[in-house]
This record gives sequence, structure tokens and C-alpha cells, in this order.
Amino acid sequence: MVRPMKVCLQWSLKFTNLTIGCLGTTMLFYGIWMIRVWQRDAADSHSSPDYDHFPWYIHAFLGIGTALCAITCLGHVAAHSGNYYCLSSYMFIIFVLLLSEGVMAADVLLNDEWEKDLPEDPSGRFDEFKEFVISNKDFFRWIALFSVLAQGCSMLFAIMLRIIGKVKEYSNENEGEYSETWSPLLRPPELPPATVYPPYVIGEPVYKSV
Repeated sequence: MVRPMKVCLQWSLKFTNLTIGCLGTTMLFYGIWMIRVWQRDAADSHSSPDYDHFPWYIHAFLGIGTALCAITCLGHVAAHSGNYYCLSSYMFIIFVLLLSEGVMAADVLLNDEWEKDLPEDPSGRFDEFKEFVISNKDFFRWIALFSVLAQGCSMLFAIMLRIIGKVKEYSNENEGEYSETWSPLLRPPELPPATVYPPYVIGEPVYKSV
């Protein structure tokens, strides 16, 4: 019973973890595409000093995308091996990720001047991206909801998989302990070795002389 449930949880964790990897890969490709656009704009205007370095939001997309891909690799290894420490590390990272997303969402929703907390973007590309997100807010809202749901399910599956691993380990330990106790019932107990007496000779009785 434990084995099929463990396999089912492993595949479920791999599937939900794969959605996090898809989101990270999308952010990486978008960051690479913005680098190509930035280089093209830099080639068209050599006199502008703003094109000497990449803006902060390109680094943010690349960094977050790389982190999500790394988390996906860790989750795949944890789901495949079922190792206690890998699952614990994966759960901790997912918890920190959900906590960070909750803090950022609360800052955007409750703080009307949240843009002042971000570094300055002299190129104006971030404003264009913000306008694109606002114009398609329903689509991005569903993406954010699906991403948070996938992360929550991944954490739940990791917890259940870790619990099943501990239960299986405990049952194996108890099985080994009771097998020593019940082993005499499975086979007859060994008889004690026979007492060895010195050899004797049958003959006429010998009387002690007075």
C-alpha cells in the first residue's frame, strides 16, 4: 500500500514542479530577448550613455528565471530519490519563495507608491512592460494564480512524500526488531549439546581391598 502511494506522490511532485520550471524557462527566454533588444537599441544610438550597462529589470528576470530552474532541478532530484534532506531543503526553499511572493504582492496592492522602491530605469522599458501587464491583467492574474497554486501543491506533495518515507523507515525498523523475537516460532529451537561421559568397560566388579 505504501509503495503505490509513494510512486503516485513522486509523479505528482514532478508534474507540479515542472510547472515552476516552465515559468523559470519563460523568464529566462524573455530576459535573453530583452538583451537582444537592448543591444539593438545600443547599436542604433552610440551617443547615449544609458546603454553601457543592462538595466536592473533584465538582471531581475535572468536571476529569477535561473533560480526557478535550479529549484525545479532540486525538486526533481528530491521527488526521484525521496531523500529526507532533499525534500526538507526543497520545502524550505518553496516556503521562502511563497513568502517572498506574498510580501511583494502585498506591497503592490497596499502601497500606491511601490514604484519608488524600485531602482530608476532611464530607458523606459520597464514602463512599457508595466503597461503591457496592465493591458493584459486578466491573463497575468491567471498565470500568477496558477504559479502560486503549483508551488503550494509541490510543497504539500513534498511533505506527504517525506512523511511516507519516515513511516516506511519506521516499519522496516520494527519488522527487523520483531523478526528476531518470533524467529524461534518459525524453526524448532536448537537442542543443547549432549553431555559427554567418559568411556566405560563392562566386566567383573572390582572391590577395594582392605
